[in-house]
Amino acid sequence: MKRAKTQSHLERLDKLASMLKSEDFLTTKDLSDGLNVSTRTLFRDLNILKARGMPIDTDKGRGGGVRLHRQWGLGKINLTTSETIDLLISIAICEKMNSPLFMKSLHSIRYKLLALLSPDQKANIKTLRNRVLIGSSASPQVHASYEQSQFPECHALSAAFLYQQTINISYVDEKKTVTERLIEPHYLYFNYPVWYVFAWDHLRQDYRTFRIDRIQDSNVVEETFVLRPFPEFSHLIATDSPILL
Repeated sequence: MKRAKTQSHLERLDKLASMLKSEDFLTTKDLSDGLNVSTRTLFRDLNILKARGMPIDTDKGRGGGVRLHRQWGLGKINLTTSETIDLLISIAICEKMNSPLFMKSLHSIRYKLLALLSPDQKANIKTLRNRVLIGSSASPQVHASYEQSQFPECHALSAAFLYQQTINISYVDEKKTVTERLIEPHYLYFNYPVWYVFAWDHLRQDYRTFRIDRIQDSNVVEETFVLRPFPEFSHLIATDSPILL
Protein backbone atom coordinates (compact mmCIF):
# COMPACT_ATOMS: atom_id res chain seq x y z
CA MET A 1 0.00 0.00 0.00
CA LYS A 2 2.80 2.39 0.95
CA ARG A 3 4.67 1.51 -2.26
CA ALA A 4 1.57 2.24 -4.37
CA LYS A 5 1.10 5.58 -2.61
CA THR A 6 4.74 6.50 -3.25
CA GLN A 7 4.44 5.54 -6.93
CA SER A 8 1.29 7.65 -7.25
CA HIS A 9 3.10 10.66 -5.74
CA LEU A 10 6.05 10.25 -8.11
CA GLU A 11 3.68 10.08 -11.09
CA ARG A 12 1.96 13.25 -9.87
CA LEU A 13 5.30 15.06 -9.62
CA ASP A 14 6.14 14.02 -13.19
CA LYS A 15 2.76 15.27 -14.40
CA LEU A 16 3.20 18.57 -12.55
CA ALA A 17 6.61 19.13 -14.13
CA SER A 18 5.18 18.37 -17.58
CA MET A 19 2.28 20.78 -17.06
CA LEU A 20 4.67 23.56 -16.07
CA LYS A 21 6.83 22.99 -19.12
CA SER A 22 3.89 22.91 -21.51
CA GLU A 23 2.49 26.37 -20.70
CA ASP A 24 3.86 29.90 -20.26
CA PHE A 25 1.59 30.65 -17.31
CA LEU A 26 -0.71 28.52 -15.18
CA THR A 27 -2.68 29.57 -12.13
CA THR A 28 -2.49 27.55 -8.95
CA LYS A 29 -6.16 26.64 -9.56
CA ASP A 30 -5.29 25.28 -13.03
CA LEU A 31 -2.60 23.08 -11.52
CA SER A 32 -4.51 21.88 -8.46
CA ASP A 33 -7.58 21.06 -10.59
CA GLY A 34 -5.45 19.28 -13.19
CA LEU A 35 -3.77 17.17 -10.51
CA ASN A 36 -6.94 16.78 -8.40
CA VAL A 37 -5.15 17.94 -5.23
CA SER A 38 -5.57 20.77 -2.75
CA THR A 39 -3.64 24.05 -3.07
CA ARG A 40 -1.66 23.08 0.03
CA THR A 41 -0.61 19.78 -1.55
CA LEU A 42 0.25 21.59 -4.79
CA PHE A 43 2.66 23.98 -3.07
CA ARG A 44 4.25 21.07 -1.21
CA ASP A 45 4.87 19.33 -4.55
CA LEU A 46 6.21 22.56 -6.07
CA ASN A 47 8.69 22.85 -3.21
CA ILE A 48 9.87 19.29 -3.90
CA LEU A 49 10.50 20.16 -7.55
CA LYS A 50 12.32 23.33 -6.49
CA ALA A 51 14.52 21.27 -4.17
CA ARG A 52 15.41 19.09 -7.17
CA GLY A 53 16.72 22.20 -8.93
CA MET A 54 13.82 23.25 -11.12
CA PRO A 55 13.63 27.06 -11.41
CA ILE A 56 9.99 27.63 -10.50
CA ASP A 57 8.53 31.06 -9.80
CA THR A 58 5.33 31.11 -7.73
CA ASP A 59 2.97 33.86 -6.66
CA LYS A 60 0.81 32.86 -3.71
CA GLY A 61 -1.47 35.87 -4.09
CA ARG A 62 -5.05 35.76 -5.38
CA GLY A 63 -5.11 33.97 -8.73
CA GLY A 64 -1.40 33.35 -8.22
CA GLY A 65 0.53 31.95 -11.15
CA VAL A 66 3.34 29.46 -11.53
CA ARG A 67 6.07 29.43 -14.19
CA LEU A 68 8.92 27.16 -15.17
CA HIS A 69 11.64 28.89 -17.18
CA ARG A 70 11.44 27.93 -20.86
CA GLN A 71 15.21 27.40 -21.01
CA TRP A 72 14.87 24.56 -18.52
CA GLY A 73 14.68 21.11 -20.13
CA LEU A 74 12.85 18.26 -18.44
CA GLY A 75 15.11 15.64 -19.97
CA LYS A 76 13.93 12.08 -20.55
CA ILE A 77 10.20 11.40 -20.36
CA ASN A 78 9.26 8.83 -17.72
CA LEU A 79 6.23 6.78 -18.78
CA THR A 80 4.08 4.61 -16.55
CA THR A 81 3.16 1.11 -17.67
CA SER A 82 -0.41 2.20 -18.49
CA GLU A 83 0.89 5.14 -20.55
CA THR A 84 3.21 2.80 -22.46
CA ILE A 85 0.33 0.40 -23.15
CA ASP A 86 -1.92 3.21 -24.39
CA LEU A 87 0.80 4.52 -26.71
CA LEU A 88 1.52 1.07 -28.16
CA ILE A 89 -2.18 0.48 -28.87
CA SER A 90 -2.50 3.99 -30.36
CA ILE A 91 0.45 3.30 -32.67
CA ALA A 92 -1.13 0.00 -33.74
CA ILE A 93 -4.35 1.88 -34.57
CA CYS A 94 -2.46 4.47 -36.64
CA GLU A 95 -0.58 1.74 -38.49
CA LYS A 96 -3.81 -0.13 -39.19
CA MET A 97 -5.40 2.99 -40.68
CA ASN A 98 -2.47 3.29 -43.14
CA SER A 99 -2.44 7.06 -42.88
CA PRO A 100 0.01 8.74 -45.28
CA LEU A 101 0.69 11.40 -42.64
CA PHE A 102 2.71 11.28 -39.42
CA MET A 103 3.80 7.67 -39.91
CA LYS A 104 7.51 8.11 -40.50
CA SER A 105 8.62 7.91 -36.86
CA LEU A 106 6.04 5.46 -35.52
CA HIS A 107 8.17 2.35 -36.02
CA SER A 108 11.14 3.79 -34.13
CA ILE A 109 8.84 5.07 -31.38
CA ARG A 110 7.33 1.60 -31.04
CA TYR A 111 10.77 0.02 -30.60
CA LYS A 112 11.66 2.57 -27.93
CA LEU A 113 8.44 1.83 -26.08
CA LEU A 114 9.09 -1.91 -26.29
CA ALA A 115 12.40 -1.30 -24.52
CA LEU A 116 10.39 -0.21 -21.47
CA LEU A 117 8.62 -3.57 -21.20
CA SER A 118 9.74 -6.88 -19.77
CA PRO A 119 10.44 -9.84 -22.12
CA ASP A 120 7.14 -11.46 -21.09
CA GLN A 121 5.22 -8.27 -21.80
CA LYS A 122 6.76 -7.94 -25.26
CA ALA A 123 5.49 -11.34 -26.43
CA ASN A 124 1.99 -10.08 -27.25
CA ILE A 125 3.08 -6.95 -29.15
CA LYS A 126 3.84 -8.83 -32.38
CA THR A 127 0.17 -9.57 -33.07
CA LEU A 128 -1.16 -6.22 -31.84
CA ARG A 129 -1.72 -4.55 -35.21
CA ASN A 130 -3.68 -7.54 -36.53
CA ARG A 131 -6.02 -7.34 -33.54
CA VAL A 132 -7.21 -3.83 -34.41
CA LEU A 133 -10.06 -3.69 -36.94
CA ILE A 134 -11.25 -0.57 -38.76
CA GLY A 135 -14.83 -0.34 -39.98
CA SER A 136 -16.82 2.49 -41.55
CA SER A 137 -19.32 4.79 -39.84
CA ALA A 138 -21.88 3.96 -37.18
CA SER A 139 -25.61 4.43 -37.73
CA PRO A 140 -27.37 7.69 -36.68
CA GLN A 141 -28.92 5.76 -33.77
CA VAL A 142 -25.51 4.73 -32.49
CA HIS A 143 -24.13 8.26 -33.02
CA ALA A 144 -26.91 9.70 -30.86
CA SER A 145 -26.44 7.27 -27.97
CA TYR A 146 -22.65 7.61 -28.15
CA GLU A 147 -22.75 11.41 -27.88
CA GLN A 148 -24.78 11.12 -24.69
CA SER A 149 -22.49 8.59 -23.02
CA GLN A 150 -19.74 9.16 -20.49
CA PHE A 151 -16.53 7.54 -21.70
CA PRO A 152 -14.88 5.55 -18.88
CA GLU A 153 -11.28 5.00 -17.88
CA CYS A 154 -9.94 2.13 -19.99
CA HIS A 155 -6.59 1.29 -18.39
CA ALA A 156 -7.74 -2.16 -17.23
CA LEU A 157 -9.25 -2.98 -20.62
CA SER A 158 -6.12 -1.78 -22.44
CA ALA A 159 -3.87 -3.98 -20.29
CA ALA A 160 -6.17 -6.99 -20.62
CA PHE A 161 -6.33 -6.55 -24.40
CA LEU A 162 -2.57 -6.14 -24.81
CA TYR A 163 -1.48 -8.95 -22.49
CA GLN A 164 -4.37 -11.32 -23.39
CA GLN A 165 -5.80 -11.49 -19.88
CA THR A 166 -9.40 -12.08 -18.87
CA ILE A 167 -11.24 -9.12 -17.39
CA ASN A 168 -14.30 -8.60 -15.19
CA ILE A 169 -16.60 -5.85 -16.45
CA SER A 170 -19.87 -4.20 -15.46
CA TYR A 171 -21.73 -3.67 -18.71
CA VAL A 172 -24.79 -1.54 -19.52
CA ASP A 173 -26.67 -2.67 -22.63
CA GLU A 174 -28.96 -0.59 -24.87
CA LYS A 175 -31.89 -1.31 -22.50
CA LYS A 176 -29.89 0.09 -19.55
CA THR A 177 -29.60 -3.38 -17.99
CA VAL A 178 -26.37 -3.87 -16.02
CA THR A 179 -24.68 -7.28 -16.01
CA GLU A 180 -21.39 -8.55 -14.63
CA ARG A 181 -19.30 -10.35 -17.25
CA LEU A 182 -16.01 -12.20 -17.38
CA ILE A 183 -14.62 -11.72 -20.90
CA GLU A 184 -11.57 -12.37 -23.05
CA PRO A 185 -10.90 -9.19 -25.12
CA HIS A 186 -9.60 -10.61 -28.42
CA TYR A 187 -10.08 -7.77 -30.97
CA LEU A 188 -10.81 -4.04 -31.02
CA TYR A 189 -13.22 -2.77 -33.68
CA PHE A 190 -13.64 0.90 -34.65
CA ASN A 191 -16.94 1.85 -36.29
CA TYR A 192 -16.63 5.65 -36.25
CA PRO A 193 -16.99 7.15 -33.69
CA VAL A 194 -17.59 4.08 -31.54
CA TRP A 195 -15.06 1.52 -30.28
CA TYR A 196 -16.10 -2.09 -29.63
CA VAL A 197 -14.31 -5.05 -28.17
CA PHE A 198 -14.88 -8.49 -29.71
CA ALA A 199 -14.70 -10.96 -26.87
CA TRP A 200 -15.37 -14.47 -25.67
CA ASP A 201 -18.03 -14.09 -22.97
CA HIS A 202 -17.69 -16.66 -20.18
CA LEU A 203 -21.21 -15.90 -18.90
CA ARG A 204 -22.88 -16.62 -22.26
CA GLN A 205 -20.24 -19.10 -23.40
CA ASP A 206 -20.30 -17.42 -26.78
CA TYR A 207 -18.76 -14.66 -28.91
CA ARG A 208 -20.01 -11.21 -27.96
CA THR A 209 -19.47 -7.55 -28.89
CA PHE A 210 -19.26 -4.88 -26.18
CA ARG A 211 -19.36 -1.14 -26.73
CA ILE A 212 -16.41 0.24 -24.80
CA ASP A 213 -18.26 3.39 -23.70
CA ARG A 214 -20.83 1.14 -22.00
CA ILE A 215 -18.28 -0.60 -19.79
CA GLN A 216 -18.87 1.01 -16.39
CA ASP A 217 -16.18 -0.73 -14.37
CA SER A 218 -13.44 -3.26 -15.02
CA ASN A 219 -10.62 -5.13 -13.35
CA VAL A 220 -8.05 -7.48 -14.83
CA VAL A 221 -7.95 -11.15 -13.85
CA GLU A 222 -4.51 -12.79 -13.85
CA GLU A 223 -5.69 -15.69 -16.04
CA THR A 224 -4.47 -15.40 -19.64
CA PHE A 225 -6.21 -16.65 -22.78
CA VAL A 226 -5.07 -17.98 -26.15
CA LEU A 227 -5.92 -15.63 -29.02
CA ARG A 228 -8.73 -17.01 -31.16
CA PRO A 229 -8.50 -16.51 -34.97
CA PHE A 230 -10.50 -13.58 -36.32
CA PRO A 231 -12.80 -15.67 -38.62
CA GLU A 232 -14.47 -16.94 -35.44
CA PHE A 233 -15.59 -13.33 -34.75
CA SER A 234 -16.30 -12.16 -38.32
CA HIS A 235 -20.06 -12.73 -38.02
CA LEU A 236 -20.17 -9.95 -35.39
CA ILE A 237 -19.59 -7.24 -37.98
CA ALA A 238 -22.25 -8.26 -40.49
CA THR A 239 -24.03 -5.11 -41.68
CA ASP A 240 -27.40 -6.32 -40.40
CA SER A 241 -26.07 -7.45 -37.04
CA PRO A 242 -28.22 -6.09 -34.14
CA ILE A 243 -25.21 -6.52 -31.85
CA LEU A 244 -23.56 -3.26 -32.95
CA LEU A 245 -25.96 -0.94 -31.11
